[in-house]
Amino acid sequence: MSSLRILLRSLAVAGLSVALLAPAQVARAEPTPAELTKQIEKSSTELERIVESYNNLNEDIKANKATAAKLQARIGPLQEQAERSRADVGLLAATAYKTGGMRAAAALLEPGGQASLPERLGTLDQLTRQRQRVITGFTDDQRRLIDQKTRLDATLAREAVQAKQLKAAKTRIEADLSDLYEARRKAYGRATEAPGKASSAGTPPAVSGKAGVAVRYAYGAVGKPYGYGNDGPGSYDCSGLTLAAWRTAGKSLPHSAARQWSATTRISRSELQPGDLVFYSGLGHVALYVGSGQIIDAPSAGRNVSKRGMNIMSIAGYGRV
Repeated sequence: MSSLRILLRSLAVAGLSVALLAPAQVARAEPTPAELTKQIEKSSTELERIVESYNNLNEDIKANKATAAKLQARIGPLQEQAERSRADVGLLAATAYKTGGMRAAAALLEPGGQASLPERLGTLDQLTRQRQRVITGFTDDQRRLIDQKTRLDATLAREAVQAKQLKAAKTRIEADLSDLYEARRKAYGRATEAPGKASSAGTPPAVSGKAGVAVRYAYGAVGKPYGYGNDGPGSYDCSGLTLAAWRTAGKSLPHSAARQWSATTRISRSELQPGDLVFYSGLGHVALYVGSGQIIDAPSAGRNVSKRGMNIMSIAGYGRV
């Protein structure tokens, strides 16, 4: 009986071991192509949000550099003025030391000469006011100079912090891109979509004015690859494509979907016209509307600029340039 109990106990342990191992074997199974496609689409969406954050940070840095340049241009002349004021104060101090303020006043008040006493008093008062103006001007110039320098230093400090953030974001994006490309290679046999042709989008609609220029540019970009942070002509990210299309039409847009939202006029869906921008949930993606419910956009890493239906995801709103 003892041997039987040992055998049963061994079988029970073996059965439990099989039961415990089975789920682990299933978990290690390779995902199906459909599952991998879903993973890629999810990663692409998350990555594009990071890309747009990268673009927004880059716009902040450009704005700070412009501010720093303006402040530096103002500090130069202000420094020269402060030096001139310092020289004037030095001259007045040297003169007062050599002549003596009391002796100069006494000379003005002594009898004699052609000037009357009121005239002499007026002259003394005028000299006093002139000296005070120079000293006050020097002080004000110095105060403005220090204020401008403080603002410039703060701007440059913010820029240095943002530059580090930008570098970290760039490193993270590049690592995510590497993983995404490898997933696409496993699923489709190549890391990125094969280059397409603009003709696959059909003929651009007849649109007049600057909007027509932007729409025709977007049609010409169809088939070109996605490139984060790029605004053409070889590759684009989503806000880079809309930027480039409208830049060709003579309109300036920032390289960021969120900033393009702020830079455009809100319109309703019923008011949409070719050339308007379509923004998606979270302002992580933007596309150019080309009419008939269609958009042209740079979808995500590993994919090419394409023309497709506008309802690709939840829409946040619409903007007119």
